[in-house]
Order: sequence, then C-alpha cells, then structure tokens
Amino acid sequence: MGASLNAMPRQKPRQDFRGLWNISFGYFGIQLAFALQNANVSRIFQSLGSAVDDLAFLWIAGPVTGLIVQPLIGYYSDRTWGRLGRRRPYFLAGAVLAGLALVGLPNTGLLLLAAAFLWMLDASLNVAMEPFRAFAGDMTPDDQRAQAFAFQTWFIGAGAVVGSLAPALFNWLGIANTAPEGIIPPSVRYSFYLGAAAMVLAVGWTVLRVREYSPDEMAAFEADATAPIAPEHEPLVYPRSGPAWVAVGAVLVAIVAALGLDRQLYVLGTGLAVFGAIQIGVRATAARGALAHIVSDLAQMPAQMKQLALAQFFTWIGFFIVWIYTTPVVTEQAFGATDVSSAAYNEGADWVGVMFAFYNGIAAVSAFLLPVLARRIGNARTHAVGLLCGASGFLGLLLIRDPWWLLLPMVGMGIAWASVLSMPYVILTRVLPARKFGIYIGIFNFFIVIPQLVVATLMGGIMRSFFPGEPRWTMLVAALMMAAAAGAMMLVREHRRDSAA
Repeated sequence: MGASLNAMPRQKPRQDFRGLWNISFGYFGIQLAFALQNANVSRIFQSLGSAVDDLAFLWIAGPVTGLIVQPLIGYYSDRTWGRLGRRRPYFLAGAVLAGLALVGLPNTGLLLLAAAFLWMLDASLNVAMEPFRAFAGDMTPDDQRAQAFAFQTWFIGAGAVVGSLAPALFNWLGIANTAPEGIIPPSVRYSFYLGAAAMVLAVGWTVLRVREYSPDEMAAFEADATAPIAPEHEPLVYPRSGPAWVAVGAVLVAIVAALGLDRQLYVLGTGLAVFGAIQIGVRATAARGALAHIVSDLAQMPAQMKQLALAQFFTWIGFFIVWIYTTPVVTEQAFGATDVSSAAYNEGADWVGVMFAFYNGIAAVSAFLLPVLARRIGNARTHAVGLLCGASGFLGLLLIRDPWWLLLPMVGMGIAWASVLSMPYVILTRVLPARKFGIYIGIFNFFIVIPQLVVATLMGGIMRSFFPGEPRWTMLVAALMMAAAAGAMMLVREHRRDSAA
C-alpha cells in the first residue's frame, strides 16, 4: 500500500500512484473475464444450438446471481475481519471459482450445461467484484475517491480490451476460429483459459500487495466507525410493503397463465412474489440476520441513491440488450451470416470482440477525462452526457453495415461505459455511511440486475412479436433506454459536497 500508517489522523492517508494501482489491479482480471463472457457467450450458446430469440433467457444467470449474491457479499464483507482482512477473502474465493468456470464453460457440448457454467461464472465474478467498489472507499479519503474509481475504470477498460480481442488474436496466431456444429472453436477455448489465469493472478496481486486497515484504524478514521458492525446493536426497519409485492407477482403469474404469454415472464412474476415473501417473513419474525439487514437498509436508502436507481434501471436495460444481441446483429448485418458454423459468422463474431475491445479502450482513456468535466458541470450532468453518447452509439449499431465504420459507434459506447463505471459511485459513496459501503453497494446492484432480469424475461417475446428474425431493432430499444437514463440523471440532486468530482 502506498500510504504510511505511522500517523493516525482522523482523515485517511492519501494513496500514492502505487497504492491506487495495487488497490485496483484485481479489476483487470475480473473485467477480462467479463469481457470474454460478454463477447462470446451468445456465440457459445448459438454454437450449441440456441435460437437467437432464446438468447436473452439463457443469459438470465447474470441478473439472478447478482441479485442474490452481491447484497449478501456486501453484508458479510462489512462484518468480516480475518488473516486476509475484510474484503480480500471474497476477492480470492471469487477468483478461484471464476477460473474454474472459465475453464469449464467452453468445454461442454451441452447447452444446458453451458448455461449452468455461466451461472457459476456470474456468481463467482459477483463474489470477487462486489467488494472492490467498497474496497476503494475503505482505502481512500473522501476527496480521493473519484481518482480511485478512475483507476478502477482504467483497469476495467484494459482488461476488457484484452478479453475482447483474445479470440481474434489467437486466430491471428494460427489457432482456428471455426469448428464443427456443436463444438466451440479452439480460439474461443484458449481465450477462456487465458481469462482463468488472468483472473487468479490479477486478483492475487491485489490480495498480496494491499494491507487493509484494521478495525481499530478504521474506527479512528471515521466518527461513524467503519469497523465491522455488531448486528445485535443496530436498529432495523421492517417494511410493510411485502403483501403488495406478493400480490403484484401473483397477478403477473396469473395473467401470463390466462393469456398464454411468454413463459419466461413466470420468472419475473415469481421473483416479485419471493421479494414480498422475504419482507413478510423478516417482519413477522423480527429477524436480525443478513436478509433482515438487507431489507432494512433497502428501506432506508439515501435520497440520492433512490434518484440514481431510476437512471441505473434504464442504463442497464440498454447495455444488457447490446451485450446479448450485438453478435447476431453484426454477423447478419455486416457479414451476411446466420450459419453459426460458417467462416463468415465466426469472422463476424471475432469482429464483435474487436469492437468491444475498442469501446473498452475508449472507456479506459475517458476514465481520466470525465472527472475533469465533472469539476465543471457536476457529476450528475457529466453522467447524463456520457449516457447520451451511449445512446448515439447504439443507434449507430442499428444503422451502420460496414465492419470498419462500426467502430465509430463504439466511441460513444466507450464514453458511456466509462461514465457508468465511475460517476454513479462517486455520487453514491459520498452520501453513504462508510461502515456500510459493502451492503449499500450490494443493494445498489439491485438496480443493475433487475433491469437485466427484465430484459432476460421480456426481450425474447418482444423480438418474436415485433421484429422476428430482425435482431438489429433491439439496438433502437437500447438507444431509447439510454436516452431515458440521461433524462433521469437530470433529476438527481447531488449532496452539496458532490458538486464536483
């Protein structure tokens, strides 16, 4: 760690360049793995026999695991202290499990088994990733937090560039990017092996090179004591809205059954009912465990967090649509291919990796430019500008057919991605109690994964009903969602300390 601990001021010591590097380096491996997933999972599913309009449902593993895992990991990491510290045990466990999933995913010949490995991969990445946001808050003073998130965003971009380009690079080295039907191309399999190694090594670097502040040191830094919390001493709020959520979920399930709607909607209806049942259960029993604390803190979110939630909802609908459908859109529209075993399809799928690498490279550069703009116009307005750049990029994917010109929309997408990874967290961490960074950032993830769950359950039916066989129109939906997110950001009222990043 780059800061000296000899003195114990009320303010946390500022990190030097090496300290910020070490705190954030694990994100390189995490995002390399995410990039491999985003650019290649639809390709893997299609290679194993999935129809295009079934892709969204097969991606449901991500939002479901994030919805469950991230708040629980946040809750427990706030309360953990051991030989490896507070957050680092979760980094390490998630990295090892994600590495195993990355090895297994491209080596299965069964679609359902591939979906199971995706589930394992997403759960493991969530275990490793969730504490990293809180980790930046733990290790930096308030006025250095924007810089810390900029470092994270840079490593996210750098890891994603490598992960997105990996299949094309292996193909350039002479490793085949085609395979018989039902077999994953060798270039994709080798890329996932690279991701497994990078995940373990990069996260291991952060685990070994950073010493977390002890509970006593954390208590000395903050008046509200960021040391692990004694749950039995914390007052809880038990919401009364549980029956309403159960009723909404039950009505949705009944409508789906009565009208014969897409069966994927059962997932959404059941999820709403389960959420309500959890609220009813913790209230009826006056529980004080992890679920009770999550429900209580959800009910007590700061006002800025509630305002950000609406923008997050629209943002992540847009990005999730693009991640799912860019491969079928580009392969069909720019390469004229729908046969997943053809050379043209796999050339197009490799090009999607190049496009994703390009937008992540733009994001890495933009990470250090956005705080400059934020000092002039504020964090919320800066994020709104970034989201509008993303909307323009998504429209470009709808309209452009030349492969090289498809890099142009990636500029807007990259700016938006850099903003998504930093600006909301700069706003959020300045209004959260520091002792609850983990659980609140886990709860904030609800507004990332719930929209993804909505896409996973609804988008297949929307495609079949409104544009069957024409996946490019999903990009218009994504663009409209990003424009709505930009509008929602204009409603965010930042804390008076947050007028600049």
